[in-house]
Amino acid sequence: MILNNYFECKIRYEKAQDNGQNKKINETYLVNAISFGEAETRIIEEMTPFIAGEFNITDIKKATYSELFESEEAAADTYYKIKLVFTTLDEVKGTEKKTAVNTLARATDLRDAVKTVNEGMKGTMSDYQIASVVETKIMDIFHLKAE
Repeated sequence: MILNNYFECKIRYEKAQDNGQNKKINETYLVNAISFGEAETRIIEEMTPFIAGEFNITDIKKATYSELFESEEAAADTYYKIKLVFTTLDEVKGTEKKTAVNTLARATDLRDAVKTVNEGMKGTMSDYQIASVVETKIMDIFHLKAE
């Protein structure tokens, strides 16, 4: 799935612990939206039913991920940022050009994330290398719902 028009939204709220103390919680979500204003409206709509009390949106920024790869594993609940480096040949100059893109993979662990991206890239004609794999703090992705 191509991730254009997604925004990374960070929220903060307090959650009551078993010992009666409140703990500050910081979470990050990806939201499909056309603008920053719509992203703010959507994250409020999505989170309000799940958070008792108030919460603050601490940051909204345009997501830098070009594509999402989903794992087939039922236990896949972690999002990994995977930097892919594509190599192309400039036939006129006779030189190689490397282009880096960030993708997102939902997977069970690091190995599953690499496997998921490699499976998602099957059938493409592009030469690529995985430059890095980093676990993100993204809790969930809110895609647009069909009306």
